[in-house]
Amino acid sequence: MNLLIINTHQPYPFSEGKLSSAMVYLAQEIAQGKGHSVKTTAMTEPYDIQEEIDKHLWADLVIVQIPVNWMGVPWSFKKYMDEVYTTGMMGALCDGDGRSRKDATLQYGSGGKLTSRYLLSLTFNAPADAFDDPNQQLFQGKSVDDLIFPMHMNFKFFGMEPLPTFAAFDVMKNPQIESDLIRFQQHIDQVL
Repeated sequence: MNLLIINTHQPYPFSEGKLSSAMVYLAQEIAQGKGHSVKTTAMTEPYDIQEEIDKHLWADLVIVQIPVNWMGVPWSFKKYMDEVYTTGMMGALCDGDGRSRKDATLQYGSGGKLTSRYLLSLTFNAPADAFDDPNQQLFQGKSVDDLIFPMHMNFKFFGMEPLPTFAAFDVMKNPQIESDLIRFQQHIDQVL
């Protein structure tokens, strides 16, 4: 299996990205230990747009490590998506949005060319009980997948299939890093 791991962490004064780096490293070690090929991309390093498209074409599985910031992805990964995925929309990753001027009746988002899978690995400052509970003020019963729904749609747009999302909660105010890494290892073991 060919595995692409994208570390979307954007360093902030209060968050150096140690957990995201540890999770990327752990996923890489597990995959290589099982004989899989691994390529990585980090938002803290320069990247080449065509090389990133080629990595997506090569990958059977894409793991995206996302520290959720302001209810979404870090700005540097949004920039990556705007650059890499927009370029890939020109025929490499999909045939536009699937419709054409000759046939605008085709479903929007049906032009994806990828047959790979993806896994979103999320880290939150929010505690787990903030989700899936209609009595919670902010998320009002919504799940982590509801919150990150636009990311799921981005990958579906390219024809990719989701694997169950992984989430680590309360990583700043009540960190349980050791148990989070054990759960992450188990999660990765199940999908590889």
